[in-house]
Amino acid sequence: MNSKEEKQFEPADRDFKADSSTCQVLRPINQNLYPNISPAQVQQVSPSALAYLGDAVYELYIRMFYFLPPRRLESYHHLVVAQVKAETQAEIMRKLSPHLNAGELEIARRGRNAATGRTRRVDLVTYQQATSLEALIGYLYLTDYQRLTELLQKLQLKL
Repeated sequence: MNSKEEKQFEPADRDFKADSSTCQVLRPINQNLYPNISPAQVQQVSPSALAYLGDAVYELYIRMFYFLPPRRLESYHHLVVAQVKAETQAEIMRKLSPHLNAGELEIARRGRNAATGRTRRVDLVTYQQATSLEALIGYLYLTDYQRLTELLQKLQLKL
């Protein structure tokens, strides 16, 4: 890895926890699709769009985490849905908040404030907290892979 952009997504700590291989699957996707995205371009992206991207990144991370050992499709589905539902995402956001820096808290706040729609299944506060997590993940996916990896590993998922 020689370019500055490639180094941006290379984790500094090579001693990963058990789920680090799951984080690694996200890195090549990011590098191949958006190698030239600038910080100025990221700042122009709406919090809702960041949440849209973050939702996909988070679900892929969760799917990869539970991918091995092999299971029946129904088992995969139940494990993943339990982690990607709004209630779980809101809880994760509450747990991660003390670990966030000022810039990350601002992105999360913007994501929370962008979630104004009503949902039938969950209350507005829970939906807003889940959206704030998704916006944060989307933002970090585009700007700081190492930090995204660090935060995802704090989730301490169980197999």
